[in-house]
Amino acid sequence: MAHNLLILITVFTSITVAVAGRLITTTTNSSTNLVYDGVHGGYGGVFSRNPLLSLSSSTDESGFCEQTYGFMPCTTSVFGSLFLILVYGYLMFLAATYLSSGSELLLEILGPGIVGGLFLPILGALPDALLILVSGLSGSPETAQEQVSVGMGLLAGSTVMLLTVIWGTCIIVGKCDLQNSIALDNQDTKRFNLSGSGVSTDIWTSYSAMIMAASVLPFLVVQFPQILHSTSGRHLTVLIGLIMSISLLIAYCIYQVYQPKIQKRRLAFAKHKHVRSRILRYMKMNAFGGLLDDQGRPNREVLYKLFNSVDVNGDQHLSHSELQALVVGMQLNDINLNEDDAVLKLIRDFDTSGDDEIDFEEFVTGISQWLEEARSTKTDSAVAGPDTTKYIHDYYEETKREHYLLGDEGGDDDEGHIVDDPRWTTIKAGLFLLLGTIIAAIFADPLVDAVGDFSAATSIPSFFISFIVLPLATNSSESVSAIIFASRKKQRSASLTFSELYGAATMNNLLCLSVFLALVYMRGLTWDFTSEVLVIVIVCIVMGVFASLRTTFPLWTSFIAFVLYPFSLILVYILDYILGWS
Repeated sequence: MAHNLLILITVFTSITVAVAGRLITTTTNSSTNLVYDGVHGGYGGVFSRNPLLSLSSSTDESGFCEQTYGFMPCTTSVFGSLFLILVYGYLMFLAATYLSSGSELLLEILGPGIVGGLFLPILGALPDALLILVSGLSGSPETAQEQVSVGMGLLAGSTVMLLTVIWGTCIIVGKCDLQNSIALDNQDTKRFNLSGSGVSTDIWTSYSAMIMAASVLPFLVVQFPQILHSTSGRHLTVLIGLIMSISLLIAYCIYQVYQPKIQKRRLAFAKHKHVRSRILRYMKMNAFGGLLDDQGRPNREVLYKLFNSVDVNGDQHLSHSELQALVVGMQLNDINLNEDDAVLKLIRDFDTSGDDEIDFEEFVTGISQWLEEARSTKTDSAVAGPDTTKYIHDYYEETKREHYLLGDEGGDDDEGHIVDDPRWTTIKAGLFLLLGTIIAAIFADPLVDAVGDFSAATSIPSFFISFIVLPLATNSSESVSAIIFASRKKQRSASLTFSELYGAATMNNLLCLSVFLALVYMRGLTWDFTSEVLVIVIVCIVMGVFASLRTTFPLWTSFIAFVLYPFSLILVYILDYILGWS
C-alpha cells in the first residue's frame, strides 16, 4: 500500500510540474488549429494543435483548468482527465478498502450491535457521502448546480450496481444444488441448472430487502411537486424529505443495533419449537399404539408406557437428568442445541407444581398441549382423522423450516474467533479508519473535478460518467468482499452477503440522500432529478419486493438483476435526452 502511494505521489508531482508550464494561446479565433508558443516571433512560433487537446474544460474558455486546493494536477484533455479519474478513483478505492478493513477488525473486537449495526453501515457509505458532499460544495451555487449531477450519478450508480451486477454475480458464485426449494450447503453438482441450482437466505435477509424497498420513501416525497407538475413548494418539499430521510436513518440504525438480540430470541424460540416437534415425532415412532384414542383424546395407556421408558429409576417422576438423556438420545446436533437449556425449557412447559420434576399427570397435560399445537398446523392432514400421524410430521417439517429460515449462527465455522491482542487490533482498526477517512476526504473533491473536466472534454453528461465509473471506486472493496463471501456456498454466508448488499443500498438511500438533500436545501439548489430518482425507485422496489417474498433464488433470478443495469442507463437517457425530462 505504501509503495503504491509513493508511486502515485511521484506521478502527481510530475503532472503538477507539467501543468505549471507556460500557457499556449491561439493566434486567431478558437476555430483555428494554430497556436502561438509565446516566445518566438513570426511563423516560427506557430504550430499545429492536437485535436484532442482542443476539447477544453468548462472551467475556463481560455483553456485554463482550475487546480483543486491550488496544487492538485488538472487537465482539459480527454486522456488527461481520464487518467486523473483513474488515479483519484484508485485512491478512493484505497480509502474504501481501509475503511472496510478497519470496520472488520473493530467488529472482531466489539461484535455486532453498535459496531455492526451502526458504525459499519455508516463507514461503508462514507466515501459515497463525501463525494456527494463535495459535489455540492464546490464554488458558487451555479457551479454546484452543475457538479451536483456527479453526486446524483454516484448515488444512483452505487445503488443500482449493488442490486444488479453484484447481486447477480453473488447468485452465480454462491449457487448450490436446490432440494425442496432449499440450497444444500457446499453441494454444487447441478452446475448451471437454471432452476435446479441457486442460493438460500434466512428470513432476516428478506426483512432487510423489505426495509430497503421502504427506504425509497424520501425520494417519492421530494418528487411530489414534479409528479403534480408544480413549481411551488419545492424547497419546502426538499426540507420535508430531508427530515424524513434523517428520521428513517436513525430508526434504521436503532433497528440494526437491536436486531442481533431480537434474532437470538426468535432463534431460541424456534429451536424450542423444533425440539417439541422432534420429541413428538420420536414418541410417535416409538409408541406402542396411537398417541390419541378414537375420540381424539390423549391415549393414557400409550403415554404411560412412554413415560416409563423415560423414567429410568422408576420413581414416577422425570428428572432433569432423565429428560437430558432423552434429548441427547434424539441426536439434535443439527440445530446446535444446548441440551441443558432445552431441558430447562421442557420442564418449564410441563412442570405445573414447581418442583422441577414432571409426574405422569403433568406429562399427559404437556403432551396434550403439544399435540393441540401441532394439530393447529394449517395442513389438510389435520382433518384426516383423530389419530393420524401426518399432522405431527407436518408440524415437524414446519418447525424445521422455521428454524432454518431464521438461521443458526452457532453452526458457522467462523464463529468463536478469539482476538490474540485486542489492544493492538483496536489501534490497527483505528489507524485504518482514520487513514481511509483522510484519503476519502482529500481526494473526493479532485475526483469530482476530474469527472467534470472529462465530461466537458467529451460532451458526455457527467451523470453517466459518475453512474458507471465512480461506484467501481467507492464500492469495489465491498463488492469483492461480498462475492468472496458468497463463494463459500453456505446458507449463512449467502444470508450475510445479501443482507450486506441490501444494507448498503438502504444506507445509500438514507445517509447519502440526507447529505444530498441537505446540500440542495442549504445552498438553494434546484432538485431536478426525476429520471434518476425513477431509476433508483424502480430498482429498489423491484429487487426489494422480489427478495422479500422468497428466501430461495434459483440461478435464473440472476438474469433479472443483470438486465436491470442496462435498463437503468437506457431509461435515464431516453427520459432526459429524448423526452427532455431534465
